Amino acid sequence: MRPVAAVLLAAGLGSRFRAADPSLATKLVAEVDGVPLVRRAAEAALASRAGPLVVVTGHAADAVRATLQGLPFTLVHNPDFAGGMASSLRAGLAALPQEAAGALVLLGDMPAVAVATLDRLVAAFAAAPEAEAVVPVHGGRRGNPALLARALFPAAMALGGDEGARRLLSRARVVEVDVADDGVLIDVDEPSALSTQRQRAVP
Repeated sequence: MRPVAAVLLAAGLGSRFRAADPSLATKLVAEVDGVPLVRRAAEAALASRAGPLVVVTGHAADAVRATLQGLPFTLVHNPDFAGGMASSLRAGLAALPQEAAGALVLLGDMPAVAVATLDRLVAAFAAAPEAEAVVPVHGGRRGNPALLARALFPAAMALGGDEGARRLLSRARVVEVDVADDGVLIDVDEPSALSTQRQRAVP
């Protein structure tokens, strides 16, 4: 089986959330059922078949790191986080072990993605040697996280600004995995989205 590592992007400014609620250093430390958003994402990654886990911090790095205390991961700080997501993706991929054939790229503000979904993406990657990426699809919409094969790493390292995996996927050989998990479409960009998460059962 091709080994897959996990990269958790937890470096962003979260400007929309902070504009609406400046009381938190970062939205990633906001809690759902007593667990910070970013810790939920990290724990899901650690419970999955992907590993090791690399966490990329940037804005409010100390606060993010504190919420992850006690978990096994490699920490990478991105001093250029204000420039956009691409720099954090580059930092995370650069920190992966050479034996990693791919990277499951998770977002710190998506707390509702099920471990079973992550495992299905890893399994689909193992079953499709030609795949350059694997993505979950719910209700006909592509979601996150995306699993990137090492063949895509050079193109990912050339991204700039706030570009994420979407641009890469537009020209890659992608395997889509239909999932019942609507968590692949849910991110917490504003306090209202956080309220919604607190009112629903989160896996």
